[in-house]
Amino acid sequence: MLNTTDLRGRALNIAEALPRAEQDITATLDKVTPILEQVRTGGTEALLDLSEKFDGVRPEALRVPNEVLERSLAELDPAVRRALDALVVRAREVHTAQLPAASLVSPGPDARVTNRWVPVERVGLYVPGGQAVYPSSVVMNVIPAQVAGVTQLAIASPPQRDFGGWPHPTVLAAAHLLGVDEVYAVGGAQAVGMFAYGAADGAGEATVAPVSLITGPGNVYVATAKRAVQGTVGIDSEAGPTEIMVVADSTASAHFIAADLVSQAEHDELAAAVLVTDSPELAQRVSSQVTDQAAAAKHSERIQKSLSGRQSAILLVDSMDVAVQVANAYGAEHLQIMTSDDDALADRIHNAGAVFLGAYTPVSLGDYCAGSNHVLPTGGASRYSSGLNVTSFMRSQQVIRYGRDGLAQVAEHVTALAEAEHLPAHGQAVRARYA
Repeated sequence: MLNTTDLRGRALNIAEALPRAEQDITATLDKVTPILEQVRTGGTEALLDLSEKFDGVRPEALRVPNEVLERSLAELDPAVRRALDALVVRAREVHTAQLPAASLVSPGPDARVTNRWVPVERVGLYVPGGQAVYPSSVVMNVIPAQVAGVTQLAIASPPQRDFGGWPHPTVLAAAHLLGVDEVYAVGGAQAVGMFAYGAADGAGEATVAPVSLITGPGNVYVATAKRAVQGTVGIDSEAGPTEIMVVADSTASAHFIAADLVSQAEHDELAAAVLVTDSPELAQRVSSQVTDQAAAAKHSERIQKSLSGRQSAILLVDSMDVAVQVANAYGAEHLQIMTSDDDALADRIHNAGAVFLGAYTPVSLGDYCAGSNHVLPTGGASRYSSGLNVTSFMRSQQVIRYGRDGLAQVAEHVTALAEAEHLPAHGQAVRARYA
């Protein structure tokens, strides 16, 4: 099922050797652009029409009533409630430690520059529906935003025919548990448009206020819509299908590795599952285990399509040194390391959304209860971007105060640079203060 590519003894062009899914979001732009325009001009009615068209149900209203939120939490499975409670505690502790400190610098006498961090005022959080239910994504988006100090949080999630046109009750329960009461039964590209442009009813009364930042994963249509509205609003990333890369040597458990590859393949037929190893024996055992475990899994058809796709593979390499090169070139969303010296190898990893070390740190732990965030860069974007964190919801801002003596110390320099750049009025703005 998993194709094995033997890279040993080859002059390696790593970029060409890497298994990747093809997902060109520009191909969906023609479908998404009319949806966004319909939302921008049609407001509430357009959003309800689009839900009826794409989700097969027309909600009673865009916003989920408080009594529906309260009932969802009251009726939540007690085991799921306990799990969410544990996730919230751990996630809040980890994300609170990410809060950046302000600093005050005095570049000279009578001169002061403060570096401070301020939260985004209003954020739209997207929680996908479809093949799975994601209360954990509610927590992963809401907690860092709350820790950052965001005061207005709105959630959008697709309406469900099975639940009266409201989003899945477990998603609603998670939102209510975290104190978010502004929740909308809107999914897909139209939800992104709603957050970007806001919405009004037929009388012109605003029903949804636009946001400043949109976060949260979604399908290719959501990713395309986020790219299209970027600039009107900020976005966290264009999340693609999930990825796991496992780097392992002969000491690793084939059973554990196979379970971890299968667990991520469960997400999506385009999910990527890759093993990089210098052990042919381990590669063979993992291949056999993956076949057996995938066949026995609940979502076996989806898993088998993911694992047999071009984005999934076993890569045999000459050494762990080459494995590190492959891992850094790939920049996996989730990088799992199971070797005789995990820490030493991890120190050499520069590109990964999150790194999971050892036999007892499966990626699924990070999906739920590690305390880390599971909204991570995909498609190699970890080479230049980070996973969702507290600073994703904050902006660095500088506050400058110079007095008369402080400005006098650099007045000559400002004037000289202004003249050099042919902007003499800049220098005059300084000289005017000493005329």
